[in-house]
Amino acid sequence: MMVRLPPMGVKLSEDIEFREGNPNPFRARVRWFDPETRRRLSRSEMLLDEDAAKQWLERMRRAANRGITPDRAAAKLAEYGAREWALAMRGLEAKSMDPYGAGWRLRIVPTLGHLEVRDILAGTVDRAAYGWIADGCGMSTVKNTLAALVRVMEQAVRDGIIDINPARITGWKGEFKRAEDELDDPRSLALRDWQALEELAQALVERSADQYAGWGSAVKFTACTAARIGETSGVRTKDINTRTWEWDVCRQTTPGPGGLTDKATKGKRRRTVPIIPQIRPLVIQRLEAVGYRPMARLFTGPRGGRITTAVLRDATHWDEVVVALGYEHLRRHDLRHTGLTWMADAGVKVHVLRLIAGHGSLVTTQRYLHPDRRAIGEAGMALAAHLDRGREVPGPKVVPKERPQRHLRVVR
Repeated sequence: MMVRLPPMGVKLSEDIEFREGNPNPFRARVRWFDPETRRRLSRSEMLLDEDAAKQWLERMRRAANRGITPDRAAAKLAEYGAREWALAMRGLEAKSMDPYGAGWRLRIVPTLGHLEVRDILAGTVDRAAYGWIADGCGMSTVKNTLAALVRVMEQAVRDGIIDINPARITGWKGEFKRAEDELDDPRSLALRDWQALEELAQALVERSADQYAGWGSAVKFTACTAARIGETSGVRTKDINTRTWEWDVCRQTTPGPGGLTDKATKGKRRRTVPIIPQIRPLVIQRLEAVGYRPMARLFTGPRGGRITTAVLRDATHWDEVVVALGYEHLRRHDLRHTGLTWMADAGVKVHVLRLIAGHGSLVTTQRYLHPDRRAIGEAGMALAAHLDRGREVPGPKVVPKERPQRHLRVVR
C-alpha cells in the first residue's frame, strides 16, 4: 500500500498568545491550508514562557520545510505510534506481532505515550526499561517491548521528526544479572535496621519538591510489611483491620492499557500481613486523612495520584538520595527484601514467613534465613546425642576411675 507523504514546504501562519491564569500561559499556534482538501488546519501548544513558545514555532517551521506537517511533528508518541503502526511494523513476522503489540499497549503507552516523539531521549528510554524490570517484567518481555519502540522511533527518523533513534539502548540486560544475584542472596540488599529505614524515609521526603510526608509513610509501610510498591499503592481503607492490626493484601497497582490499573497480587495469592506497632501511628494518620472511607486509597501522591515504583523514584529523587546515604545498591523493591530479612532474623518460622511473603516456593523463602553456622553445628550434635541415647556406641570406651570402697556398719 502506497503511503502518502505530507506536502513539501507548506506555508505556516504563526502567533503567540498570552493567557493569564494558566500554569503554562503562552499559547504557540501554527495554521496552514492542506493543499489537497483546502481545509484550514492548526496545531497549538501551551508553554511556560515566550522563549519556549518561539522555539516551538521554529521547530514547526523546520518540520514544514522538510515536508512534515505540524500535526505530525508535534505528535505525542501514543498518537504517532497508533497512526504509523502498520508502516513501522512492515516486514515483521506474524508471530512477533502479538508480543510487540502487547509491549506497546501495556508498557510503552502508559510510560511514554504522553511525551512528544521529539522529546524522547535515550535516557528516557533507559529509565523506562529499568522501571519495567523493577516491576518484574521478564527479559523476553522487555526485549519485545523495546523492539516495538525501536521500530516506531525508526519510522520517526525516516519521517524526519528526529535525527537519531533513542530507543537503541544497551546495558539493560545487566539488570537481570543483578536480579539473579538478588534471588541467590536477597539478604544482602536489605537495610540494616529501623534507624536506617527512618533516615531513608526522612531523606526522601526532604528531597521531594513539596516535601510530602506521604512518601516517607509509604516507604516505611512497604518495608515493615515486606510488600511490593504496587501492593502499597493498591491498599484501601477496608483492607486494614485495626482491631487485629492485620492487612488483607489482595490487590496491586500496575500499568495497563490506558494507564494504571488495579489487579490481583502477583500469582493471585491473597495473604494476610501483620502491621507492627512501629507503623501503626502512620496508618492511623492515613486512615484519618481519608476519613475512614472504605474504598479510599491509603497511600497516594501529593495530588491524590496512584504510586508506582517509577513515580516514587522520580518524585523523591531516589537514586540521588540512596547514593548520598551510602546505599548505592538500594532499589524500591529492596524495601520488600528488608522486611522479609528482618522477619527471618526475628525468628519467624519459615512456613509462616512464606505465607506473609506470598512466595509460591519454600526455596525462595529459605534464602532469607540467616546461615548461622554455630546453630547448624549444635543441631548436628543434638541429633547425634539423641540417636546415641539408649544404645551401645561401638568403639573404644573410657574405663572409669576406681572409686574408694565404702563399708557398711551396723548401728545398734
